[in-house]
Amino acid sequence: MLIHPWDAPHEDREWRDWLAHHDFGQLAVNGLPGEPPWVQPMHFRYDSEPGPHGQVLAHLARPNPLWRALEQNPTVLLSVVDDYAFVPGPWAAPDGAPAEHGTPTSFYAAVQLRCTAHVVDDPAEKAELLNRQVAHFQPEGGTAPVTAAEAPFGRLLSGLRVLRLDVTEVRAKFKYANHKPEPVQDRIVEGLTARAGRGDAEAVAHQVRRRA
Repeated sequence: MLIHPWDAPHEDREWRDWLAHHDFGQLAVNGLPGEPPWVQPMHFRYDSEPGPHGQVLAHLARPNPLWRALEQNPTVLLSVVDDYAFVPGPWAAPDGAPAEHGTPTSFYAAVQLRCTAHVVDDPAEKAELLNRQVAHFQPEGGTAPVTAAEAPFGRLLSGLRVLRLDVTEVRAKFKYANHKPEPVQDRIVEGLTARAGRGDAEAVAHQVRRRA
C-alpha cells in the first residue's frame, strides 16, 4: 500500500481510534507452495495492549481450510478498509481549470496489521477469549457466557479455534486529499455532502478533521 506523507496518520492515536470502531476485515495468510494466499473475511477485536502495537482476537471454524497454511507460516496480514467514497473528477479540478480536467479519485481509510498468529485450542482459554470478543461486540450483554464443558456453548468449543494475533507492524493511510488547496477540498466536501451516499458523511468528517 502506497502511503504519501500527506495521507499518513498524524499520530498513532489516529489509526488506533479508527480501528477501535472498525472491526471487520480480511485476514491474508500465505498460501502453501504453488497456491495463492488465503483471504478470510472476519470480525475481530483489537486491543491496544499488550505489546507496542496491540493484539487482535478472532475465531474461525475448525474445518476452515486456512489452518494448514497458517501452521506452515504464522506471519499474516489483517487488512481493514472503510469510510470510502468515489470523488468525481469535476469536484477535484484545480481552481481556474475546466471542470472536465479534474482527476477522479477515491477516498478511504485503511489499516494493515502485520501479525504473528497463535492458534488457541485449550477449551478454557478459548472460552475466555471468546467472551472477550462478545463483550466487544455486545457490551449490553444478553448472551450467556462461554464456559468450557458447560451448557449452552461448551459443547460447541471443539468446533472452532481462536486466533490471537500479536501485531508486529502497522501501516495506516487516510486518503482524503489533504494535500489539495483548500478551495478544492471545500468543493469536494460540498459535493460529498450534497450527494449523501454511502460513506460520504464519513469521508467528509475525515477530510475536515485532518485539515484541522
